[in-house]
Amino acid sequence: MPGTGPWARITDLRPAAFGAEPTGERLARIRRSPNFVDGAFRNPVPTRRLASGAFPGALREGLAKKRTRPAEAVPVHRLTPAELAVPPASGLRLTWMGHATVLAEIGGRRVLFDPVWGERCSPFAGFGPRRLHPNPIPLPELGPIDVVVVSHDHYDHLDMAAIRELVRSGADFAVPLGVGAHLEHWVVPADRITELDWNESARIAGLTLTATPARHYCSRGPRTSRHQLWASWVVQGGEHRVFHSGDTGYFPGFAAIGAQYGPFDATMVQVGAYSEFWPEVHMTPEEGVRAHGDLTGESGSVLLPIHWCTFDLAPHAWEEPVERTLAAAAPLGHTVATPRPGEPFEPAAGTVFRPWWRAVAAPLDGAGAETGTSRTSTGSAEPEGVPA
Repeated sequence: MPGTGPWARITDLRPAAFGAEPTGERLARIRRSPNFVDGAFRNPVPTRRLASGAFPGALREGLAKKRTRPAEAVPVHRLTPAELAVPPASGLRLTWMGHATVLAEIGGRRVLFDPVWGERCSPFAGFGPRRLHPNPIPLPELGPIDVVVVSHDHYDHLDMAAIRELVRSGADFAVPLGVGAHLEHWVVPADRITELDWNESARIAGLTLTATPARHYCSRGPRTSRHQLWASWVVQGGEHRVFHSGDTGYFPGFAAIGAQYGPFDATMVQVGAYSEFWPEVHMTPEEGVRAHGDLTGESGSVLLPIHWCTFDLAPHAWEEPVERTLAAAAPLGHTVATPRPGEPFEPAAGTVFRPWWRAVAAPLDGAGAETGTSRTSTGSAEPEGVPA
């Protein structure tokens, strides 16, 4: 049995970053979940990790991909503790750190989504997708965090080193069912971990957090995890509500999330790392805009595109996710925020952003970088090779 004899010796050889499998009451609770069927968590709609016959094409595309990295240094905003010391005037401020990592200051509390500070999103040093821009702020300078929220256990969303650093900040942790096993393995106290199934809520640090459905999967080791759930999240604090998509393919459930838990001041929606080879587990930018519309209707909520810019995880051009997001949102009148990594903004402020990415993107067919402005008022990294 696990924990003794040869099995224990094999387990001891696993890299710590692989985390741990649920046992005991945690595993019993997983098995009671209505979303756990035939020995594994299932998606809200039938989902394939890879399209049929996709592997050869994905391999060829990966070898031939071009313009997937910026040509110049990304103009990161160097965030300072002094900036963060000034409370948001509206009661809600968002700071996109890059990829899916967002600091939300909401209801007088500080929530950190999917914290990744590592140089690579991989279980092994010197291997795996490497960061394309520096962190906007060293993690110890970020200051106290009330709640760390994790969408799922892929390496570009769950960074063991960052979790261990955040434990020292006194933060509580909110994760989907089963993911708490990883955190406990990394010495996060059990009484600071809240694990939720889809559509379960908890009060943490004066905020209401709800795990909501997503269309994805989990994996930190050589095989897909059967006992760890993935989720999107809703956080409510005071008069404000925000939505974070985590990783997800498009599915009709976004409208139900918006109807039950909205209206949202802002949505943070995955728009990058998509491919025709894995179309059901990552949204395209157009699907991300559609999901935002489903979630918010005509509410005027701000869309913050996430899951692009920081890691090279798919064959598309580096800047393509944000350009396609703006193009899809403009005719629908959706508000899109395009801050630099590390640049704080308040969704209520109507901040004007320049299209900073155009100056550093690799030229297309030898053309020079485009110029212009955009504004908020209109407008998979895994051992198995599938980006997370």
